[in-house]
Amino acid sequence: MADPQQVLAQRVRDALAAAFGPGHAGDDPVIRPSQFADYQANVALPLGKQLGRPPREVGAEIVRRIDVSDVSEPPEVSGLGFINFRLRDDWIAGQATGLLGEPRLGAGEPLVPAETVVVDYSGPNVAKELHVGHLRATVVGDAIVRVLEYLGYDVVRAAHLGDWGTQFGMLIEYALEVGDDVTQEQLSTGEFTGFYQAARAKFDGDPAFAERARRRVVSLQGSDPESLRVWRMLVEDSMVYLRRLYARLDVTLTDADMDPESSYNAVLADVCDELEALGVAVISDGALCAFPPGFTTRDGRPLPLILRKSDGGYGYATTDMAAIRHRIRDLGATRIIYVVGSDQIQHLAMVFATARQAGWLTDKVRAEHAVIGLVTGADGQRLKTRSGEQVKLITLVDEAVQRAGEVIADRYDDPVERHRIAEAVGIGALKYADLSVARNSSYALDFDRMLALTGNTGPYLQYATTRIRSIFRRAGLDPDSATAPIRVTEDAERALSLRLLGFAAAVQQVADAAEPHRLSLYVFELASAFTTFYEKCPVLQAEGEAVRNSRLALSALTLRTLLTGLCLLGVPVPDRM
Repeated sequence: MADPQQVLAQRVRDALAAAFGPGHAGDDPVIRPSQFADYQANVALPLGKQLGRPPREVGAEIVRRIDVSDVSEPPEVSGLGFINFRLRDDWIAGQATGLLGEPRLGAGEPLVPAETVVVDYSGPNVAKELHVGHLRATVVGDAIVRVLEYLGYDVVRAAHLGDWGTQFGMLIEYALEVGDDVTQEQLSTGEFTGFYQAARAKFDGDPAFAERARRRVVSLQGSDPESLRVWRMLVEDSMVYLRRLYARLDVTLTDADMDPESSYNAVLADVCDELEALGVAVISDGALCAFPPGFTTRDGRPLPLILRKSDGGYGYATTDMAAIRHRIRDLGATRIIYVVGSDQIQHLAMVFATARQAGWLTDKVRAEHAVIGLVTGADGQRLKTRSGEQVKLITLVDEAVQRAGEVIADRYDDPVERHRIAEAVGIGALKYADLSVARNSSYALDFDRMLALTGNTGPYLQYATTRIRSIFRRAGLDPDSATAPIRVTEDAERALSLRLLGFAAAVQQVADAAEPHRLSLYVFELASAFTTFYEKCPVLQAEGEAVRNSRLALSALTLRTLLTGLCLLGVPVPDRM
């Protein structure tokens, strides 16, 4: 299948070379969908300014040189110099028919050699429950890795597990005080918040305990066997909790994808030595610091990235530098995507700048911060409980499923079936509500809106797939058997077929920009186009066998595309609703 935008872009480039010389063969044709045609090329505007000629005149010259007779009706120049293309109905139908035989819709051949991309996401911590703030970093990151893998990239998932630091002295000492049985009984249920709060209260209220906790940090860092034993217990109990929650959310992170801070302990000194030897890091007030250019304090002084504290200890900046070096040198990454909240913008920018100074990041190896916005309450503030704590992610999931069950309660007599569907609808609604918003934007949590069966919601898209499946059940057919040539005879057929041809471009946009909301918008617009088609074009009652078979094939292709798109987003799809 040929992507219409890519086909038109190449034809415009050929025309540019013919009209204005080979030097313009690489110009961006700026092909965009248009409300005045199927697609529009805007290249004549910047090119006209460059050549000192009226853009409309430049556009007319491109049209005279372009050959698109097999793809489009004769293109027209409008306005200041926009070139409008209306694709031929038979070309659209032929390309849509070709999609029926593609093993992987719009993915093309796997990349050879595959680019290695590391995606750092979710940000879990040992002995701490995931809260609502982790939702976006988890589901957005998971959608990004799904899309990249689908396109053939060699993807390394990396959940940078917070399993080290001064707080573990407090937690280990408290666990030793209450005993293994009490500790595991509390942690086995995933109730880490209560355990952490109890340890913190003991630390704040008992000076003797606080002193023991501080000494315990030194013992842990010195590989004391008893401290390490309890630390491993805390890590494993945390992993049990994470496995359970990730499985319920259908998030693809596994134990093998954990990238714990502790794994970098052995190389932190070497990282500091290397940066110091390169002149990137220097001693300042007894601490080893990097001062990447462009970062200053409020009073204009250079802002330090502290790599080794004056007491010889290391912080998370050191671990981040060790991680980025490991990902480039050992994993061979040429792209690293950090799916992290906006509060880390400056920190990550300083890490990236320091890595560039060290020569780890180059023109061929890049790192990017996929900024994550907030999930807020109706007041636009961080979503919190009445006591001021952030809402637990599991609490959010349970409420979404409960509310979904209430929405579908009258449709299922079997409580087991009702719960199964409610789980898929509730979690799908929660994840899609997040993924349908630009990742760097915040949004207010609204269960009524996200669970609606109309509008840009997960349940609407899930219902669209079940509606198509019901067509084939009534016909007694398997959707995979619908492979007849697609014909375009009605406007609604044309609009749906053209929308189907846009899948590859939508998926590639997600990969290029690490923005899953682009695919969310695509599947919503596809489902909307099918709704119009379903209302205007009878399928099983179509006049004539050829038209009926064509519409069945078009329905099957829509179902397959919706299922593929929702799978890439990580949104579960029940077979019935």
